[in-house]
Amino acid sequence: MISNFLHESGAGGVAIEEHVDNDKPRDTSLGQWFEIPPNDIPEGEAKISGYFPEGSDMEAVQKEIKERIEELREYEIDPGAAEFSLRDVSEDDWANNWKKYFKPIRVSDRLTIKPTWEAYEPATPAEKIIELDPGMAFGTGTHPTTALCLRTLESVIQEGDEVIDVGTGSGILAIGAVRLGAKHVLALDLDPIAVTSANENAQLNGLQEQITIFESDLLAVLKSGKDASELGVTLPVRVVVANILAEIILLFIEDVYQALQPGGYYIASGIYKNKEQEVKEGLVAAGFEITRTAREEDWVAFVARKG
Repeated sequence: MISNFLHESGAGGVAIEEHVDNDKPRDTSLGQWFEIPPNDIPEGEAKISGYFPEGSDMEAVQKEIKERIEELREYEIDPGAAEFSLRDVSEDDWANNWKKYFKPIRVSDRLTIKPTWEAYEPATPAEKIIELDPGMAFGTGTHPTTALCLRTLESVIQEGDEVIDVGTGSGILAIGAVRLGAKHVLALDLDPIAVTSANENAQLNGLQEQITIFESDLLAVLKSGKDASELGVTLPVRVVVANILAEIILLFIEDVYQALQPGGYYIASGIYKNKEQEVKEGLVAAGFEITRTAREEDWVAFVARKG
């Protein structure tokens, strides 16, 4: 109710913080993370923040919201003490402050991820740089599954390979594949924000001619009638990589099998440890041979070969 009061008073956004109990049992069935820093909010209370444009009459806003909160008591709803505070927040707090925590990351023998705003020189001529500005798309290299995928790609990619990257996010795996020697990558994502981010990152790395990006629900674009000149790759390909949830991996195993050459490799990552056996059984049932199982923290990646 109070969030609604804030919105109706002109807030452009509302955030709710509650008491954090890191000892509380939580559902991690899909690999959810609950590494929330503790706070000083008492149990049963909440901090509700409304964000208003610069120049708003905050004295009038506060008066209106306070009156509406007090009215809740007439409906036998106890809002508690309802204490108010006010401070200025710079727009940069939202847009840029996170960047100071994202530094160049050496993820494998040959690959280093470099944020575009950081200066970095390769240690050796063999070190390949992935320039990255992820924006709101998944994939910075800091998540264990992304680093796991890049290292696994390094062990599989051969010079001149054609690759399909399903759920490309920021485009980091597609860029990494080209840096490792792939001739062309078809990168797919259902999220239009990810498609925009991947296109921008391909351009940042000068790889827009070697990476073709489509908005697509998994491998649906392969059934759309587009030919190699539009997709950028000739089917079947030698490598498919997917760094997405285990439940999604299980949905399109047969499609991946059809998209691969005999002897081709499927790198399936994003699998939380409690789904490892289920995904393994699904891959084997589809005709894949598991040639390698890689692990990083609680996450698993399979390298599966088409027979």
